[in-house]
Amino acid sequence: MRRVLLAAAAYNVLWGAWAVLFPHLAFEWAGMEPPRYPQIWQCVGMIVGVYGVGYACAAWDPVRHWPVVLVGFLGKVFGPLGMIQALWMGTMPWAFALNCVTNDVIWWVPFFLILRHAWLHFVEDRDAGPAMSVAEMLEVTKTQGGESLNTLQTQGPLVLVCLRHMGCTFARETLVDLAARGGTLGGAGAKLVLVHMHPSGEGFAVLAERLGLADLAMVHDPERRVYRALGLKRARFRDLLRLEVWVRGARAFFGKGCG
Repeated sequence: MRRVLLAAAAYNVLWGAWAVLFPHLAFEWAGMEPPRYPQIWQCVGMIVGVYGVGYACAAWDPVRHWPVVLVGFLGKVFGPLGMIQALWMGTMPWAFALNCVTNDVIWWVPFFLILRHAWLHFVEDRDAGPAMSVAEMLEVTKTQGGESLNTLQTQGPLVLVCLRHMGCTFARETLVDLAARGGTLGGAGAKLVLVHMHPSGEGFAVLAERLGLADLAMVHDPERRVYRALGLKRARFRDLLRLEVWVRGARAFFGKGCG
């Protein structure tokens, strides 16, 4: 998946640059009159090139960044539909349709397979039951210091703060709130443990250190074993569209600087 998206990124950037720098060439090769307003075609090249930047970003984690792939896939489906209509009506020469073959058609199958993989991953994660009991989870889950949660629990009350990843506005907000509380939740002798699913444990630790929370125990759990054991599942897509989610996100973003 990563190689496909990086290839698509390179192609889009090169094709977009070609359309911007030489806006008449595609029309000359197809035996068409050059556009009266070449800036429109250059704008198309700019859009295609920007898509390439998106594909390059999505290549680092295609499952998480599936919306970028979906937008690209839709464009690669709708574009040829418009071309077919133009060819059917005789308003566009067949030679110009070559653009749709290289820009769109050859990417249908790989983009579809990436989206299918992301969907199956989502369904599996959404519907998966607890992979282990809470007791088992506490025994096998270790902090960055190598201590198991079970060991920490024997030392006193244990508070698990289950966050998402570093790019989540609400996860950042929670860290900011904890920093404002001095890294505690008020319980006498309570041991606070940050659980996160960010792909890089070191990256999350850097953010926590920046907020003065480096002394807290942390659990790096990208496989979400802790979440499953506690019965925490992914939200459904419709949950992202709820007004209260966007209002809370805006408050965190503008009020606390949690991007």
